[in-house]
Amino acid sequence: MLDIAEELHRWVGQGRDFAVATVVATNGSAPRQPGAALAVDTDGTAIGSVSGGCVEGAVYELCQEALETGKPVLERFGYSDEDAFAVGLTCGGIIDILITPVRASGRGPAADSGSTGTPVDSTAETLAAALAAAAQGEAAAVARIIEGPAELVGRALLVRPDGSHTGTLGGHPALDRTAVAETRALLDAGRTTTLEIGAGFASEEESESEGGAQRSGSQCGSPVVLLVESSVPAPRMIVFGAIDFASALVKVGTFLGYRVTVCDARPVFATRTRFPDADEIVVDWPHRYLDSQELDGRTVLCVLTHDAKFDVPLLERALKLPVAYVGAMGSRRTHLDRQQRLRDVGVTELELNRLRSPIGLDLGARTPEETALSIAAEIVANRRGGTGTPLTGAHTPIHHDVTRPVGQIGSVA
Repeated sequence: MLDIAEELHRWVGQGRDFAVATVVATNGSAPRQPGAALAVDTDGTAIGSVSGGCVEGAVYELCQEALETGKPVLERFGYSDEDAFAVGLTCGGIIDILITPVRASGRGPAADSGSTGTPVDSTAETLAAALAAAAQGEAAAVARIIEGPAELVGRALLVRPDGSHTGTLGGHPALDRTAVAETRALLDAGRTTTLEIGAGFASEEESESEGGAQRSGSQCGSPVVLLVESSVPAPRMIVFGAIDFASALVKVGTFLGYRVTVCDARPVFATRTRFPDADEIVVDWPHRYLDSQELDGRTVLCVLTHDAKFDVPLLERALKLPVAYVGAMGSRRTHLDRQQRLRDVGVTELELNRLRSPIGLDLGARTPEETALSIAAEIVANRRGGTGTPLTGAHTPIHHDVTRPVGQIGSVA
């Protein structure tokens, strides 16, 4: 849902009711991952996608039904051997989709009430707050119940990096506390995934009889499954070297969703005229600028300076940082010379093994645009666990399950 937060936040601001369908689980060759969303408003306007086209029509109708009933629904779509062209995923995968109506106009269910009787944010208000945070580029995560007691399905909780939260899942207070802790950990990793919280919350809320009056708190004695969607600031791509190849790479990096910075010590080259698509242009020595930055485990560093006086002090520092990717441009001869220079200043073999050089995948690239595509392809393969080999004739999965830890959004420098 947060992948279309800007549009949905605009709808909320306009008071438009809508239903949002979110992919909550996948199996096999499903085209979209958990968190992907399709939303439909009362006028029939649709934005987003949950399947790349396979089941969009059926999900659109479910969204319209949810707008009428005001109730969330969990639906599964999969491949049909009997009729591959019936409603389902002809690619052979399975996806589970949660459809949630959002009454942005204020109509609909009243606010929930916690165990203390104090009114708390309704699900619609919590989702609206989550959309606002994501649209403004703030780090936040929203947890929604997708499996559990029927009266709790669809409930939402918004969690911020400091552990503060908005909303309630509606069960025992211990459910909220556990969900906040787990969601905060996933937010710190920038992850979107599902998690199960086991039973055991009901024991503290057993009914008590006192003075003839019956007192019972909210209970959740059954396990619940949550979809946690994390929204974190865009990952950074820092391109060192204001050359023509950098201009092409900036465009591709922006297209891939990175916040792109160009850094070069030469003011005549590092200009807005040469790099109109860059989010930031910095005139400074590359290693000095790198020292001044707080980076995270999703950051990619592309060294295109191709000059030892810039490359060596920069890479000496970059290879010690737990960033996602460090690549350097140059011929194989330049690479060998650069490696020796780095060894001479104390860079270890383990650190050198992290360096992607010559930068990019072998596409036979020659032009700046082709080279930028080659570099971007290597970055994506590194991020998603791909091999870079052609899919034609291969028997490897099209979509890889990356099991290595996801880069933290906390500072690493």
